[in-house]
Amino acid sequence: MVEVKVYTRVRRVEMTINEARELFDYGSWATARMFGAAEALTEEQLEAPMTSSFPSFSATLAHIVAAEWIWLRRWLGDSPATVPDWVARPALAQTKTELAAVEAERASFLERLTDADLAEAVVYRGLDGQAFSLPLGQLMRHVVNHSTYHRGQLVTLLRQLGHTPPNTDLVRYLREAK
Repeated sequence: MVEVKVYTRVRRVEMTINEARELFDYGSWATARMFGAAEALTEEQLEAPMTSSFPSFSATLAHIVAAEWIWLRRWLGDSPATVPDWVARPALAQTKTELAAVEAERASFLERLTDADLAEAVVYRGLDGQAFSLPLGQLMRHVVNHSTYHRGQLVTLLRQLGHTPPNTDLVRYLREAK
C-alpha cells in the first residue's frame, strides 16, 4: 500500500469557482506582461547566467510555464514524473506557445467546475513519486502564488539586465480589468 500524505493542518477557506477564474485570469495577465518584457531582451540577455532559483531569465520563465502544466496534468488525473522536454532548452517562442496551450486547456477545465469541485481532494504524486492529497481549490491558490513568486524573481532579473519591469501587482490588474 502506498502512503499518501494528507495535510489536515491546512487552514480551510473555501474557494469559489469565480475566485479561481479571476486568479487565473490575473496570472495570465501578469505572465503576459512578463513575456512582453522578455520580448524586449536580446537572446544573450535571455540566456545570460544569473543568480536566482534558475540559471537565466528564460529558464525562470520556462519554470513558471512547466509548473503550471504539471499542476494542470495533476488536476486532470495524471502525475508527470518529469518536466516537459522543451524545458531543457527553453526558446521564448516555444515557451509562449506552451503557455497558450496550458491556459486554453485550463480555461476549459475551469468551465466544467463548480464550487463544490474545488473542495474535493486531488491525489497526486510529486516529481519524486511521493503521493499527496489536498483540495483542488488549495492547489489552485498554490499555483497562482507559485507563479507570482517566480514573476517577482523575473522583476529582479530584469532590473539586473538594466530594464524596467512591468507592474504585475494584483491591484493593478483589478484596476485595469474594470
